[in-house]
Amino acid sequence: MLELDQHFCFAVYSTAHMFNRVYRPLLDELGLTYPQYLVLVVLWHEGPGSVTALAERLKLETSTLTPLLKRLEKAGLVTRTRSRADERKVTIALTDAGRAAASRVPPINAAIADAIGETPEERAAIQKALLRIRERLEAAIA
Repeated sequence: MLELDQHFCFAVYSTAHMFNRVYRPLLDELGLTYPQYLVLVVLWHEGPGSVTALAERLKLETSTLTPLLKRLEKAGLVTRTRSRADERKVTIALTDAGRAAASRVPPINAAIADAIGETPEERAAIQKALLRIRERLEAAIA
C-alpha cells in the first residue's frame, strides 16, 4: 500500500490544486475563473468555434462547459450563437471586450512562470512529459 506522497496521481492532483491557488488572485482581477480563462485562451488563439469543439479542446464535457459559457456571455466576453440550420449547434466567439482582455494576460503568465521557478527549458520538458502522460491516459480510456 503506497503512502499518499508516493502516489503519482496525488503529486499531479495537488500540483494542479496549487496552480489554481496561484492563479485565483491573478484571475480575480479579470473577474475570471481558471476554466473561463482557458476558454478565452482557446478563443484568442483559435478563433470562434462550436461548443462541442471547445469542449473537446479543453477536455471537458459540454454539460460542464455550457454554464461556464453562459457566465462569460453574461460578463460580455463572448457571444453564443445558435445555428439556424441545427439549433443544437452553438458557436462561441469573442466580443470586443473578450478580445481586449488578452492584453491583460502577459503579467499573469509571467507571475505563474515566476511561481514555478524552473527555467523555460525545464518547464517545457515537464510540460512535454505531462502531455505525453495525458495522451497515454486518453488512450487507456479509449
